Amino acid sequence: MSKKIILLLTLIVIVASFLRLWELGKIPLSPDWDEVALGYNAYSIMQTGRDEYGKFLPVILRSFDDYKPALYAYLAMPSISLLGLNVEAVRLPSAIFGILTVIATYFLARELFKKDNIALLASFFLAISPWHIQFSRVAFEANVGVALNVFGILFFLKAFKKPWFLFLSSLMLGLSLHVYQSEKVFVPLLISILVYSFRREFLTIGKKYISISIVIFAIICLPLILFTLTNKEALSRAKTVSIFSNSSIIEKNTDKIARDKVNNDILGLVLDNRRVEFAKYVAGGYLAHLDFNWLFIKGDIARHHAPGMGLMYLIELPFLLIGIYSLIFGNFNKKIKAFMILWFLIVPIPASITNDVPHAVRTINFLPILQILTAIGIISALQKISNLRIKYVIFVFFLLLFIFNFYYYLNQYFVQQNYFHARYWQ
Repeated sequence: MSKKIILLLTLIVIVASFLRLWELGKIPLSPDWDEVALGYNAYSIMQTGRDEYGKFLPVILRSFDDYKPALYAYLAMPSISLLGLNVEAVRLPSAIFGILTVIATYFLARELFKKDNIALLASFFLAISPWHIQFSRVAFEANVGVALNVFGILFFLKAFKKPWFLFLSSLMLGLSLHVYQSEKVFVPLLISILVYSFRREFLTIGKKYISISIVIFAIICLPLILFTLTNKEALSRAKTVSIFSNSSIIEKNTDKIARDKVNNDILGLVLDNRRVEFAKYVAGGYLAHLDFNWLFIKGDIARHHAPGMGLMYLIELPFLLIGIYSLIFGNFNKKIKAFMILWFLIVPIPASITNDVPHAVRTINFLPILQILTAIGIISALQKISNLRIKYVIFVFFLLLFIFNFYYYLNQYFVQQNYFHARYWQ
């Protein structure tokens, strides 16, 4: 890395840090119930070694009978011990992991594409991302999961040259399972596409390193597996949000058939129709996360976005589309193409089998893919314009639009949110 690159990356990290740490305990203006639960359980374990229900060093927190993975509570202990039991201390781990993700995104994009300009732009867009800032400034466990996954991918790729990095990759991806429910579906899929996309390089690492990495991953997963097998309540959260367990939505579409035709001869038809409805709902839930209106205009529930904003800047839309086109049809390594496309495609899967879709938390692993694609789009667009004068005019035009878009977001999040969204933060 040249001094220029180090300087630019440092500036990006400073911007990311300011946007995540400034007034951390006051914006949003109060903790939501999940933050309270994580903070209090962290404090309880610090004081007694037990959570609020008396469980000793729990792997899972019963909390509001949603059985949260407990890792975030343990991560909050150092900040609570330093700052006291307050909102800022509980949110600080998420903010720190958000900053670390910005740094990791630079190195990941650089490892994938070998270009500093793409890497710097990707990390910059993540640093100012409304989606990422929203969840970095709140004790959302899923935000930590994003960081662990990005580091897990980075270390996996690094292992092709230095095999011991595979141990770190296993550690990161294993810990991600202890952060948020969706990761229990997403991480196995992520590991599968990593091994598939880079299967030749993976097999050159060596059996010893692969075997040890599998053991590390298995040891980290073991407490979760044992808890799930020995506690019937462990899957209560999944049953609450899953359309397969809570099928009232599907039943609305099949009850009429069931009422009208109740004899045994058409029972198979009713069951087949229910399967069709399940499939249609899952497909609809999946495609809902590719809705530009959700991404760029309205978002979902109020706690997941700034008022009057989507999850991304509207100015990013044309470059995101150019980036997707350039990745598919551009002159990039086929393995990188395959991995990026598959990574993009698996993200909505955990959310698609739940209700309340689209859902910004369950699909937060779209970060930093979207920022990398946007960076590719900007670089590709600039390369296509040969006339320097036209390039300069277009650059200034989009820069002005970006400044307006960014200023609007800062106002909506840091000024207007505490007024317009106060009730959603209790």
